[in-house]
Amino acid sequence: MSETKQRTVHMVDTYGQYQKIKEEVDREVIAVMESTRFIGGQKVAGLAENLATYLGVKHVIPCANGTDALQIALMALGLQPGDEVIVPAFTYVATAEVIALLRLTPVMVDVDKDTFNLEVSELERVLSAKTKAIVPVHLYGQSANMEPIMDFAKKHDLFVVEDNAQAIGATYTFSDGRTAKTGTIGHVGCTSFYPSKNLGAFGDGGAMMTNDDELAGRLRMIANHGQSKRYYHDSIGCNSRLDAMQAAILDVKLRHLDEYSKARNWAANQYDLAFTNMDQIIRPVRATNSDHVFHQYTVKLTNGRRTELQTYLKEQGIPSMIYYPVPLYKQKAYDHYWTAGETLPATEVLCDQVISLPMHTELNEEIIHHISSHVKNFLS
Repeated sequence: MSETKQRTVHMVDTYGQYQKIKEEVDREVIAVMESTRFIGGQKVAGLAENLATYLGVKHVIPCANGTDALQIALMALGLQPGDEVIVPAFTYVATAEVIALLRLTPVMVDVDKDTFNLEVSELERVLSAKTKAIVPVHLYGQSANMEPIMDFAKKHDLFVVEDNAQAIGATYTFSDGRTAKTGTIGHVGCTSFYPSKNLGAFGDGGAMMTNDDELAGRLRMIANHGQSKRYYHDSIGCNSRLDAMQAAILDVKLRHLDEYSKARNWAANQYDLAFTNMDQIIRPVRATNSDHVFHQYTVKLTNGRRTELQTYLKEQGIPSMIYYPVPLYKQKAYDHYWTAGETLPATEVLCDQVISLPMHTELNEEIIHHISSHVKNFLS
């Protein structure tokens, strides 16, 4: 039996990644423990500074997790209950969850069938006098089409909050050749440092990014109980902190982020080659105006046998995931925001067809061959 068949195939191999940077990480973790400065301090400030430099943005404000980042961002914009926020229907629930929690109204729109990101033509269709913001999601690792989104937002005086939890490190190219990292284009960007993310902590964490000095001040204040000065609370806030241990680990991993993106792209290319000329599989589409950092390698299976394929792969010890099987507007918690009987065609198709294969920095040719061979064997 081959080594590949004996080993566990991981959907995400955080352990293998850690082993390669173990010495760097352990040194930083021990330094935090010896300092006993577990909350705030130089480790958190250092990560914020280094991430801002990497992204080319003025301000990075760390927080406790990616959902908090989205919530704090919306709180900082001064939106009022009943204001409408446009969000893609094909995304993780957190994007709409924070909108509803703040008593705002999530307005769900369809996505592009190829890139899976927000369909720009939908914006005009749902625009109303109550529309105040757009939350584009950079899904699976590549940017939404930010230039027309920003143009639309400017024309109608709307805020743009980027959900960059899955695409940190990706670069968007404007029509005039300018480039910008995802998360730095809108009024505020939000990301997650959940362990499985491309830049993942060893626990939870998140951050917000902005080039607006005044907005940065509000984000910091809200994340710290609404206080600009200790014990002086200028607004309603929350308690959302990235701890020093996670900041130290993330700072190490940030130095490897481009290397991680390169490894993910190599793996995606190997999958692409394996699935060439297979009519039943539609491989991930790379947008012409964004590179891809492949948080997920997600294909569309067009033969209606996705559940059977997932069961077969599981029997072979190969994990897979379906992100996401149900549109937001069909979730019980959100169906009252939706007109009964209405559907979004691209979202419906994607929810029926998408399946994500193992994608991480530790994949090699043997493992990918093992996975892809079983996929092809099932489909043959």
